[in-house]
Amino acid sequence: MTQTGAPAPDDTPRKDRNRSRTASRVGAVQALFQIEQGGDNAENVVSQFTHHRLPTGKTSLGYAEGQVPDADIRLFTAIVRGSVARQADIDAMVADVLPASWPMDRLDPVLRALLRAAGGELTAQDPAPSRVIINEYMDVAHGFFSGDEPRMLNGVLDAMSRRIAGTEAAPATPVPGAEPSAI
Repeated sequence: MTQTGAPAPDDTPRKDRNRSRTASRVGAVQALFQIEQGGDNAENVVSQFTHHRLPTGKTSLGYAEGQVPDADIRLFTAIVRGSVARQADIDAMVADVLPASWPMDRLDPVLRALLRAAGGELTAQDPAPSRVIINEYMDVAHGFFSGDEPRMLNGVLDAMSRRIAGTEAAPATPVPGAEPSAI
């Protein structure tokens, strides 16, 4: 504890750290959606989020009024900036996994934002373990979708993580759940 009674960064309970990371990922998906839909640049959107939508400290607002409480600002910023910087590569990896009849532009924009955020983390210089990233984005996806989209996200991210790790060649068949009828 610090002299003020607030926990020092390394005293933060694991549950609270995990929650702040999840909140960062939710915020990053929202920011990437806003960047695509509004045509704004990443730095403006990061600034908007860090000043208005990612309140620091404990709050009872939940996710109401577009706010994402308790987010780790550094993780949020890294995801958004990294995803935007590597968007062409991420989109190409996703396109390689999807059936040719189902290009990126046919995906729901929120699903594209989820794939880009997760892809940004998977392709980061020092990423978290891929299973952690995939599980986190599956949880986030369930907050946005109730249909087959989370299953499709799981398959695409699994295939991407294997390619990044160099443990799998391009699949001979499309990812299960990625067929147009599943969305």
